Amino acid sequence: MVKPLFHGVCASSITPFQPDGSLRLERLGPHLDWLIGEGVDAISPLGSSGEFVAMECEDRKKVLGAALEKIAGRVHVVAGTHDYSTRRTIELSRFAEAHGADSLLIVPPYYMAPTPSQVMDHYRRIAESVSIPIVLYHNIPLTAVDLKSDHLLKLFEEKAIGAIKMSNPEPDRICELLQATQGKLFVYAGIDTVAFEGLCHGAHGWISGIPSTVPRAAKELYTAIAVDKNLDRARQLWIRLAPLMRLQFQAYHNRGEGAHWFSTMKAALNMIGPPVGDPEPPVAPLPAALRGTVAKLLRDLGYTVNESA
Repeated sequence: MVKPLFHGVCASSITPFQPDGSLRLERLGPHLDWLIGEGVDAISPLGSSGEFVAMECEDRKKVLGAALEKIAGRVHVVAGTHDYSTRRTIELSRFAEAHGADSLLIVPPYYMAPTPSQVMDHYRRIAESVSIPIVLYHNIPLTAVDLKSDHLLKLFEEKAIGAIKMSNPEPDRICELLQATQGKLFVYAGIDTVAFEGLCHGAHGWISGIPSTVPRAAKELYTAIAVDKNLDRARQLWIRLAPLMRLQFQAYHNRGEGAHWFSTMKAALNMIGPPVGDPEPPVAPLPAALRGTVAKLLRDLGYTVNESA
């Protein structure tokens, strides 16, 4: 039987590394416990925040296996099993399913920019190899692949995918898919700039930087919109969250210098939770000049901050 997908807030967990680039898995468990304590509904090991692109296939398996063992069914696990290669993606996906993953997060094949039909066949072949749902991670800037709504709907009709993480700055991309399937296709807000609008349109959940950095605050916003239907409260919560979102995605949206989203995330997590270390190069730690700003934004959200971490 196909496992159900989740509603709510999903944190993309980090991967802890040693300075030499080897895994530091003893830090993974405390981080996952902290995320669950923050009230997340799901965790996605080896999403973008898990730095899967910095790892060989065997290290990815080690992270997935350790995360699934530690989470132990406490929340839904959306295992990141993406790779450029269809063969390796199937290998990782089978591994994740065998070790208890509830669903799979898979970004389209990157760098070589395959055609839409080739990308669709990539997902079809993976779906034929596993029995748990696939969440297609729609991320145009980092893959150079833009499957249009008709492509996505066809994959859903064929049961090749069960959900979409829509990391697109156009909220109507979320709205269109929800309307076309009457909400049967699970659609998750995948970038924070469209989270408010996406949840108001009826998105089933939220997987992005804010839920991965300050999950408790993200869960409050999700609850206000999706559960309590309290738009006034949601607006007030978003006023508090938006400054962190804007700082976090400064360089991403400007395509230039500024705060890198992942440097900001790891710095923030080090300040308010168990240590998670620094990003793998070429991404550098958050510049010292921005640390005070991040610390203030975290305090404004009600967190106790260790600014020296």
